[in-house]
Amino acid sequence: MKDRDAIALISAAVTKPGGVWADLGAGSGVLTRALATLLGPDGTVYAVDSDPESLRELDRSTGSGSTPMAMVRTIIGDFTGPLDLPPLDGALIANALHYVPYSDQPAVVRRIASLLTQAAPLVVVEYDRTHVNRWVPYPITPAALTALTRDAGFGTPAILATQPSRYSGTIYSAIVRR
Repeated sequence: MKDRDAIALISAAVTKPGGVWADLGAGSGVLTRALATLLGPDGTVYAVDSDPESLRELDRSTGSGSTPMAMVRTIIGDFTGPLDLPPLDGALIANALHYVPYSDQPAVVRRIASLLTQAAPLVVVEYDRTHVNRWVPYPITPAALTALTRDAGFGTPAILATQPSRYSGTIYSAIVRR
């Protein structure tokens, strides 16, 4: 995904510059960079991933452009477990929740909710598909996301944007608040 496509997917969720956010399951960071760009130099993004090499790639790719960005702090960790993060003004989980078994997803979303300040948004980017493959073993359609987030005490998710996936189907972004 190109940086401009990542920004287009999540820009409607970042309504003001600054703040403390987390990108959970950051990978090599295309959406982390998009979030850091949208937050600007007064923000902080905690990029959490269990793959140290992906986070090293993210570290190499941030701060080298001409656009002022939020500070990105990489953390090697598993977003499905406890995380030592400050209270968050928002959280992004992009193309990562579909790796969590269905039986564990409610607990993971509740744990993420516990990290957020009261009005903070949770932004989810996922593939809108029902068929399983090795890259998307537990697909989360928008309808499934609605049930999952309601179970965790959130309201109804609102779809922000969609894009064709280069792997077939569609990618969607959604925002949900308590």
